[in-house]
This record gives sequence, C-alpha cells and structure tokens, in this order.
Amino acid sequence: MTKTLNDIFPPKEAIFEMEAEELAPFLLKYLKVMDEEGGSSQLNRYNFTLETNQTLRDYAGEELTKVAEILTEAWMWLEREGFLAPKPGEQGEWRFITRKGENVLLEEDFTAYSQGSLLPSENLHPILIRKVKPLFLRGDYDTAIFQAFKIVEVQVRKVGGYAKSDIGVLLMRKAFHPETGKLSNTHSEPSERQAMSDLFAGAIGLFKNPASHRFIDGISPEDAAGYIKIADCLLKMVEE
Repeated sequence: MTKTLNDIFPPKEAIFEMEAEELAPFLLKYLKVMDEEGGSSQLNRYNFTLETNQTLRDYAGEELTKVAEILTEAWMWLEREGFLAPKPGEQGEWRFITRKGENVLLEEDFTAYSQGSLLPSENLHPILIRKVKPLFLRGDYDTAIFQAFKIVEVQVRKVGGYAKSDIGVLLMRKAFHPETGKLSNTHSEPSERQAMSDLFAGAIGLFKNPASHRFIDGISPEDAAGYIKIADCLLKMVEE
C-alpha cells in the first residue's frame, strides 16, 4: 500500500508550530518512500506542492496553501543543508537524496512522533496544542510537562491579576486561598475551597517545579501525556 503524508507526518495541527528543521526529517522520509515506491515525481518541489497533488490535499484539507508553504520551508532547509541536491542531467526542480540525506534516514529516530495519538488535539486546550504538543511529539517530555504547567501558572496570574513576582506554589496558595483567593469559588464549601488550593499548589509543586530545576529522565510518553492532560484540566478550571 502506498504511504501518504498522513502515514509519515505528525498531525497537521502540530506542524504549524514546528520549525523547518524539525519537519524536514519527515519530509525527507516521505520523499525516500515515494522514490522507493516509484513515485519519483514527488522529488520535484513544484510537483510536490501542486494543488492537484492528492496526498497533499488529503493531508492539508482546507489549509492547503498554508501547509504547502510550511512544507516548502522544510524542503528548502533540506536543500540548504545538503540532504537534497539538483538531479544531474535534469532541468527545473528535480532533486535526488544525497549520501548525507541517506545517512540521516538511517540514523534518524522517528519513534517519539508516533506517540501523537496519546495526546489527541480533540478537546485539548488550544494553547497546549500550540505550545506543548509539538514538544511532546518531538519526545521532549520533561520540557513539555514544564511548559504545560508554566502555562497554568501564567493563566492563574493573568486571570487573578497578580504580579509577575507571584510565582509557583505561593501564587497558587494566594490565588486559591479559601478565604481571600481571587480565584476561590466562594459558592463552594470551605473544605472544597481548601481542596482546590491544595490541588493547584500540589500540581505546580509536583509537575512544574522539578522540571524547571533539572532534567527528568525515564518519563514514558504515556505518563507525559497523562501529566499534560492534568494541566489541561487545570486550565479549564481557571477559565471557569
């Protein structure tokens, strides 16, 4: 079965936040697969980005122009770095994968990106899709977790109108103080308000602070996705 962009690339939503050099390995892998399957017409930048390219249309949907521009950036990066080169004896945009490109394909690890289904964009807070999911897809799990809970901290500060000097656990205790907290739900029972304070302070202390002080090894993609979903839940509570 012929592979498509959907088989090889990260979810479309993720590539909008990816740099050209982050997306380029996927493009290179796709071009290699197409070349091996006899679809060498894809090794032509003009042909690849045509609106009539059905696999591109299937991947991009209504955002065809934007996706084509992003993929062109990645293509140009591959050429600039020497992974693609003009095909000898051919005019126009025909290219071939260089020896450097072939070596990268042998060494590149795409495993992390295959975990994208663990953190579906559906129902995920838009800011997490933009700022956290690309990190998760690259396998940078400790940074993704830190960023997710940093976003929680920023939103609490913003919604509560607190100063930039208010940070971390102390900010959570101030914002959700059962009696004086600006984000405390005055309609709840005192015990519930205290529980909310404990929830936010505990989450920031457990998930954000350790990641900001040191690298955390051994985080599985499943655990990372779970932690990010906790941040997603907290963000939605702040908005409510």
